[in-house]
Amino acid sequence: MSAPISVLLLCTHNSARSVLAEALLNEPGAGKFIASSAGSTPRTDGKPNPLALRTLEDAGIDTSTLRSKSWDEFLRPDAPPIDLVITVCGNANEVCPVFPGRPATAHWGYDDPSAGDAADEVKRFAFRTTLHQIRRRLQIFVNLPAASLQRMVLEQSARTLADS
Repeated sequence: MSAPISVLLLCTHNSARSVLAEALLNEPGAGKFIASSAGSTPRTDGKPNPLALRTLEDAGIDTSTLRSKSWDEFLRPDAPPIDLVITVCGNANEVCPVFPGRPATAHWGYDDPSAGDAADEVKRFAFRTTLHQIRRRLQIFVNLPAASLQRMVLEQSARTLADS
């Protein structure tokens, strides 16, 4: 078996969408993928959005290792290599840094389930909806044939899924 594909999932605060995607990819992708997440301006307390954690826990997914972190951790010389960077913000307006090794990139936009002043029940529904949208795309991704995950075609494979 070849080395796992390292995927970095990015969103501004690394507290909702990117955390959901990290946890979801590490479930079905165990052994085939290693997922991490980060953001440009992570939460200062290092804790992901409580509704994101609750949504994952309600889905039976372990949240004990999840934390909100800066993408700077992945720019250091001792950072683990990254094969693929996927931005998951609904509108990726920020310029992402160039990560070591120039990994493949893709954008899978999702609306921010924590945005606005809606009632908790509405936000919980938004988080569940986002979790299901991310899960659906990741299920397709982890089941791509090995040839679609080779370094030269990884980027195109990931970008194609943006439309699904």
